[in-house]
Amino acid sequence: MPTTVFDQFTHRTADVTAQLTTLGIPLTAPGPPPADADPTDPWAGSYAVPVDRSTLAWCTAVQMLTDHHHTGIDRQVLAADALLRELGVRGLAQLHSDLHHGAPIDYRFTRCPYCSGIGEDPTRPDCQDVGCAPWHEFDGHEHLCPVCHGDDHQPQWVAEEHMTELEELLADAIEENEERASLRYRIRTLLRRPTART
Repeated sequence: MPTTVFDQFTHRTADVTAQLTTLGIPLTAPGPPPADADPTDPWAGSYAVPVDRSTLAWCTAVQMLTDHHHTGIDRQVLAADALLRELGVRGLAQLHSDLHHGAPIDYRFTRCPYCSGIGEDPTRPDCQDVGCAPWHEFDGHEHLCPVCHGDDHQPQWVAEEHMTELEELLADAIEENEERASLRYRIRTLLRRPTART
């Protein structure tokens, strides 16, 4: 069991690559087949760019697909290949949205499937390791997670903030409703007054 957040990335990659190895699926999605390739090989490809199936992004994509479709990893390999070829790591955000019926994902409430809510790209060294200037922390630095774009996953804090906003909106609506009710009462009263006949 992973002990730190960063251990879970290594564990995820190791778990998926072990499954691929057990199933006899190559860890690289092949590019163009050589002239002497076996035409019956189901894993031979005709794409210009090979895909590394041992990257965190690919392992995350295939894991998301297998979890959602309740299938084995072998059934989702080609889908994960296609996603990473077409959209790259940012495609994980699109996949996440698609798996939720196209609904936008608020990563403040939902843990990012790629970085697990830390907000930084787990495959790149952090600012401290690289020696980035401290002020880069606040200007949309390039170390942000390409999927959640550094959204701060704190559902308890954000939920509390939203509850405060909702309470204010409810109080405003009640006050506005009371004002309207008072106006309706005055109009009704005016309309019911007997008019003087001459």
